[in-house]
Amino acid sequence: MKISDYIASSIDRLPKGYIFSYADLGFPVNKQEAVIKSLNRLSVSGKIKKLAKGKYYKPETSVFGSLPPSQYQVVKDLLEKNGKVTGYITGYGAYNELGLTTQVSNTIQIGRNEVRPALKRGIYKIAFVKQKNNITKENVSLLKILDAIRFIKTIPDTTIDNSTKRLMAIIKKLTTFEIEMIVKLAMKYPPATRALLGALIEKSMKTKNEMLLKSLNPISMYKLNISKTALPNAQNWNIQ
Repeated sequence: MKISDYIASSIDRLPKGYIFSYADLGFPVNKQEAVIKSLNRLSVSGKIKKLAKGKYYKPETSVFGSLPPSQYQVVKDLLEKNGKVTGYITGYGAYNELGLTTQVSNTIQIGRNEVRPALKRGIYKIAFVKQKNNITKENVSLLKILDAIRFIKTIPDTTIDNSTKRLMAIIKKLTTFEIEMIVKLAMKYPPATRALLGALIEKSMKTKNEMLLKSLNPISMYKLNISKTALPNAQNWNIQ
């Protein structure tokens, strides 16, 4: 079987929207040039689309035309290495996932321990946010909540009050173990994040978290512009 026929057959087996590179097709290094030429020909023909240098995907079509791949597919190589989680999608992607906004952005933010310069892939700008906690499969969902609390003022297409109410509903569904874990993770976040988390836990769980309270300077004030209607206990945590 010719290389071009083998590549076409391999691509046919891939799900639509799946991003791949020549390395994923299993050819030896000495065939790299021939494989890349074949992929570029398929890209020109429209059978596959090129996302960025060396990265392609089989497009999915709808009545509105060709659909872009999911954000996860676009950045999956930046989220995991050798089976270990190294990053997670935060920012607009996380806010959307958490039900905090319906707005979609062409900027994909990734939380990582080691950040790197921003880069472009197709229509997407990929930016990185420093995460001081170790990132694991078990804590990614909690880190996304903490990021939303930290950047509550920047969540688009909503109000701070609505974001507060939604975050309270999310916190209320956490288990006792998850509350303990998110409090420990919050220790590496700014004081304003810890204060708002403390207020959300107190309001939704009817209990004041002493670990969060002791981590805060009792004379510091945190101006978040949340109304008393959305967060009646804000003053308990010096939130204005």
